Amino acid sequence: MNRRAWLVTGLLVVFQIINFADKAVLGLVADPAIRELGLTAGEFGMIGSSFFFLFAISAVVVGFVAARVPTKWLLLSMGVAWAVIQFPMLAGGGAAVLLVTRIMLGAAEGPATPITLQHVHGWFAPAERGLPSSLVAAGSTLGPIIAAPVLAWIIAHPELGWRWAFGFLGVLGLVWSLAWLLVGRDGPFSHTARRRGTAAAHPGLSAHDGGDVPSSASSPETRAGGAGGGTATAAGSPRGTSGSIADRADALGIVPIRRILGTRMFAVAVLAGAGCFWAQGFLTTWSPKYLSSIVAVSPEAIGALSTLPWIVGALALLALGYASRFLMRRGVTVRWALGALFGGTLLVSGVCFLLLPGLQGAAAIAVVTVGAGLAMIYPLAPTAVAFCVSSKQRAAVMATLTGLASLGGVVAPAMVGGLMDAAGYVPAPKGVKESAEMIARLGAGMDTSFWAIGVYLVLVGALSVLLLNPDRTGTRLQERFAFSG
Repeated sequence: MNRRAWLVTGLLVVFQIINFADKAVLGLVADPAIRELGLTAGEFGMIGSSFFFLFAISAVVVGFVAARVPTKWLLLSMGVAWAVIQFPMLAGGGAAVLLVTRIMLGAAEGPATPITLQHVHGWFAPAERGLPSSLVAAGSTLGPIIAAPVLAWIIAHPELGWRWAFGFLGVLGLVWSLAWLLVGRDGPFSHTARRRGTAAAHPGLSAHDGGDVPSSASSPETRAGGAGGGTATAAGSPRGTSGSIADRADALGIVPIRRILGTRMFAVAVLAGAGCFWAQGFLTTWSPKYLSSIVAVSPEAIGALSTLPWIVGALALLALGYASRFLMRRGVTVRWALGALFGGTLLVSGVCFLLLPGLQGAAAIAVVTVGAGLAMIYPLAPTAVAFCVSSKQRAAVMATLTGLASLGGVVAPAMVGGLMDAAGYVPAPKGVKESAEMIARLGAGMDTSFWAIGVYLVLVGALSVLLLNPDRTGTRLQERFAFSG
């Protein structure tokens, strides 16, 4: 086993933990922040949505930059930026400062998932990428799991309070950045290594031989010809090859980006990803409020219960990662090993949201936990799409996918807050208990949003099972549009 590859993977898991803890903190401070800053539900929802205002633009721009700049430095820049942006709220910032810092944080975190996946893919051969990708993706669900109880304790502590939740995350980000500066580096299968000829020059080099390439890995050319059964063109793209695209993923030629973005598969991945981001936006902005007001959970228990959907998401990602690895090692195509598993899971998530309106107590907690948790599998979408794209283009394509899908995160907080306002909900002033009538109106607004996202997830889940097919899409792109570069 390559120790360096797994050490880097571990640091990237921590990176994703911090990434999603930064997102989750807003929901955890919702009640004290709304009351202290004098915000309505709609205004707070808009602040939650503001995180995604520049998220998409940043994800796309940095994705294209990653084709030329080593991802090690991009990840370091993001880590430092996340940390610094947290401190203005610790210093006493008001509603305007909260809005601006959330917009800035969204811009800094937009490229995180695609760049992280691009980096970890650079450390593993194509058929081995399912598990490390799922581990890194699981970090996104571990963030709220680990951070929520700690942040809830900080928020409830009389000498700290909700502002110190932001300060704690700032300090944590600086510590990670220092560790990454010392340990982080680009892997032997990265596009920067390919320019140096590292992976191709040492196809069988193991960690014990002093190299970083796993001993089981073969060169892209060998994998393309031997495993796929086809021949590679001068452009490095296998033509007329059948079977799984995973057998030749690192030998694919460059294809015009517009051709990739114009495929039916990419469109389905964007639509499905938007549903995942909707669930994420709900969890990071409104889930604690749902638990405290609708389910009547005590403040002491909110931190722990808020972690349950993320635990389900982490387990789902790990289970699906192992399943995809198992299937691809046995020759199953990426369509069934990743695309169909992703779509089927979203379909189940949608059914859960459709069952949620009107539920109370333990039943509501169980259904929202499973429904929202199963929607936390977005990283499987860019991982599947990456299999049909040249290694030089993966960061740009995955970042564009993430940027477009993140529009679901823009919609969710504002949509839920707007529906609550439309139902007549008015937050109680600081120190005043909410009336039963206001709680009922809050619930009516949330129930409407659950119906909408439930129907949407069922539809995009079914479409993903049918159309998220990297094997067919990758082969067609190579046959029609590939060129050397």
